[in-house]
Amino acid sequence: MKSVPPGGYLLVTFPLREEVLRMVSKEVFMEIIALRHQGYSIRKIAETLGIHRNTVKRHLEMAEFPHYHKRRHRESVLAPYLQTIRDFMEEDDYQATWIFNRIKTMGYVGGYDTVKRYVQMIKEQKTRLAYTRFETEPGRQAQFDWGDFQINEPDGRVSTVYAAVLVLGYSRVMYAEYTSVCTLEAFMDSHIRAFRYLGGVPHEILYDNMKHVVIGKDGEGKPIFNDEFLHFAHHYGFRPKAAPPYSPWVKGKVERPIDYLRQRFWRGYAFDTAGKANGDLLSWLDETANRRTHGTHHRPVYERWQEELPHLLPLPVSEYDTSTKVFRKVYRDCQISYNGNRYVAPHRAVGKQVMLKIKHGTIRIYHDQDLLATYHEPQGKNNLVSDPRFYEELKRDKEQLHRKYGKWKGRATRGLANGSLWVNVAARPLAEYDQYARGGASWNS
Repeated sequence: MKSVPPGGYLLVTFPLREEVLRMVSKEVFMEIIALRHQGYSIRKIAETLGIHRNTVKRHLEMAEFPHYHKRRHRESVLAPYLQTIRDFMEEDDYQATWIFNRIKTMGYVGGYDTVKRYVQMIKEQKTRLAYTRFETEPGRQAQFDWGDFQINEPDGRVSTVYAAVLVLGYSRVMYAEYTSVCTLEAFMDSHIRAFRYLGGVPHEILYDNMKHVVIGKDGEGKPIFNDEFLHFAHHYGFRPKAAPPYSPWVKGKVERPIDYLRQRFWRGYAFDTAGKANGDLLSWLDETANRRTHGTHHRPVYERWQEELPHLLPLPVSEYDTSTKVFRKVYRDCQISYNGNRYVAPHRAVGKQVMLKIKHGTIRIYHDQDLLATYHEPQGKNNLVSDPRFYEELKRDKEQLHRKYGKWKGRATRGLANGSLWVNVAARPLAEYDQYARGGASWNS
């Protein structure tokens, strides 16, 4: 036991639990990872982001995003007055103090700083200031955007394909590909192919406020990123960055290359299929676009690209799985419903939540890390799709239970004893299945 000096007090210290328990947002977590990639120390990251170094250290040691419990957030005290403030700002360039005094007379009970932050955000959106061109460091930043390209069909119709374009800021080397859809899956797949083409991953990528990246704003006007895309960015090690709203000039390094692609490659091009167009586009990138002397840095793009390569982040060992992911419960009849069709899973999965991964018409069914079944999506709706091997497994397990207990006690699969759910073809319409279930036909007919 520690002794107390005469007339003095014993000072007892405790661990700083508040900092130990603190969790940061996913956006701040990505900032921590990005700064670490840039060589910042733990202390420097903590100072830059205004958080405790123990918080930084703990999150650097985490292999995955921090997990949070859902909490009900209170509505901002300013919420009832947001439209009023916008109306004031449309009338004139009022100061935040003027607006604060006006809404106080309307019943606002919050503080001045909340009003000031919101007024400042509106002014930033409305202001169109001249800016100084900046040149990014090698490997530091890339910019991404979509471009739409029209096709005149033989029958007179006009259809559209989309170009995913990613440009490295230092060298201006460009990757582009055409796709018929702008889905999140196509968006992430284009990134994966771009990283392979470019030979690495930039430390950050700048986007506009597209829905695949930004799904909303928080109370302070900061972007809330798409959760799936944040996991994708974390897998590859880059930091996603949203451009300010109404500021197209910020993404000039990718806006101008889209025009260059439109004028130099697309104009006069005879489109046949997306596959052929992407093959021709890749040849054009290799032989023309990425070999030209750029008008800004006045050097061949390829030379600057070679200088930039050592500064890019390395590609991960495995690629990110961009499949569409949905969860389904396996019912007592061993079936799963998805997109208007039913799929049969092994009987051992009955009652469990399984994950379906869907990509390019193929459905893979997983329970935890175990792949249970793989199917191709059938044409149309109301089909029952199964694997005949599952019936053999069910029959074998039934016989083993019968020998052990004298009768089958597999409650979860009771009703399947006659094997009437298991078809010997890949898919049958459910109307035909109902006929079989009523005994109106043989399964093997």
